Amino acid sequence: MKATSSPYYSITFKIMNISGTINVLRLLVNPTLCLPHHTVATFDQLPIPLSTAFAKHGEKGPDIRAVVLDKDNCFAIPKRNTVFPAYAKKFDELKKAYPGSRLLIVSNTAGTNSDKGHADADLIERTTGVKVLRHATKKPGCQAEVMEYFRSQPESGVTHAGQVAVVGDRLFTDVMMANMMASHGFWVKDGVVENQGLLSRVEKGLAGFLMRRGYNAPAPYSDFE
Repeated sequence: MKATSSPYYSITFKIMNISGTINVLRLLVNPTLCLPHHTVATFDQLPIPLSTAFAKHGEKGPDIRAVVLDKDNCFAIPKRNTVFPAYAKKFDELKKAYPGSRLLIVSNTAGTNSDKGHADADLIERTTGVKVLRHATKKPGCQAEVMEYFRSQPESGVTHAGQVAVVGDRLFTDVMMANMMASHGFWVKDGVVENQGLLSRVEKGLAGFLMRRGYNAPAPYSDFE
């Protein structure tokens, strides 16, 4: 279920964060970095636990112990700091499956240096009950800060990036960060509202081009490598 179209995505993308600008150049060398490991149309279609997305022939799938969530247009209407009502049940299921430090919100707005006094991050934590990462580098370049957080929380059980899944609506930030981390990338393709921005069209066009030609996302880190 989606919200109606928002003015947030009726304008052309104008400013890219520095991390995004630099890291998107990686696609010239390895364009598969923008490809997801699993795709859902909207947040409420996520499988719980996320490992079941990859289970085959009765196998339980990879050992996904923690989840990184994008906010804008993933589980919330852009620029709003509450869970989209139609996704509340799925959000609660995710919190139960990945309790405490095993669930982390990583936004390119809330919790960054552009969030004055981290006021938005504080508000989101109050409304969702989920930790918001405070980070200096924006996605997709904050993977070290993400892993530092999980490793500082031993109760998360995370010992390497292959035990982490990243969920978001943007291929050049959320999914690309997952692949740069060697984690599992879950793409929320349609988001809460329709994204008609130029960058979104470029992302989807490139991903579609690559997948039609048989390209796949890089394999996440595995203990069996």
